[in-house]
Amino acid sequence: MFRAIADILRAIGGAIATVVTLPFRAVARLFGGASDTAHGRH
Repeated sequence: MFRAIADILRAIGGAIATVVTLPFRAVARLFGGASDTAHGRH
């Protein structure tokens, strides 16, 4: 019983972590590309 609940919480936590980190990764990539072009490195 507890193991099933733990697995569900772990799955939910993983999904939330993925959804939360995806936008940050996209923003980091955008800022990374912008800073690269600003520094003249393409």
